[in-house]
Amino acid sequence: MQPDFWHQRWHDNQIGFHQDKPTPLLLKHWPGIGMPAGAKVFVPLAGKSLDMVWFASQGYRVLAVELSPLAIKQFISEHGIVPEVRESQYGTHYIAGNVEIIQGDVFALDAAALEDCSVVFDRAALIALPPELRRRYVDEVYSLLPPGCRSLLITLEYPQGEKQGPPFSVGEAEVRDLYAVDWHVEVLERRDILAQQPAFIADGVTALDTVVYRLIRR
Repeated sequence: MQPDFWHQRWHDNQIGFHQDKPTPLLLKHWPGIGMPAGAKVFVPLAGKSLDMVWFASQGYRVLAVELSPLAIKQFISEHGIVPEVRESQYGTHYIAGNVEIIQGDVFALDAAALEDCSVVFDRAALIALPPELRRRYVDEVYSLLPPGCRSLLITLEYPQGEKQGPPFSVGEAEVRDLYAVDWHVEVLERRDILAQQPAFIADGVTALDTVVYRLIRR
């Protein structure tokens, strides 16, 4: 997945991954993550997700990273935000209230950028990446997070041969292989969602589960 791929998806409005409400599985499982209000939530590959608005409304601080300037422009416009804008080594920062979005490459972050992040919400980052980038993402981004950091990770599982990603199928065995050295991995829920995903059915997918994980950094 080269940057041009995602720029084109946003340009063509091919953003089926975007939801018009906060993620239901986030609302269900967030209390079990145990984060107090005021904690900073890292949201990688954020798009224009309404989850960022929900976090801010609950008193959390949000640090999001998004490659597409169009996604950020739409987020700002749709919420009537007038952000403070500044530049750094990581990219262009848009800051409004409890939400800070960096328009830049998630792989350009360093430990200083993430040192005060207590938790990660990853609904659309890991599954957006092909296998070779998933390993790099965990090794180069998750490794920057401080000890004790937690993550609510949501993945999809389906027969990969039946559909070309993204989103990609990322099975439990791969999740454990990617994270188990540095993170405690716990499955919170596995749910069959094929009947609610007509686009997957139209592509010929015969089985589709979503899986929710709680990760804790050792």
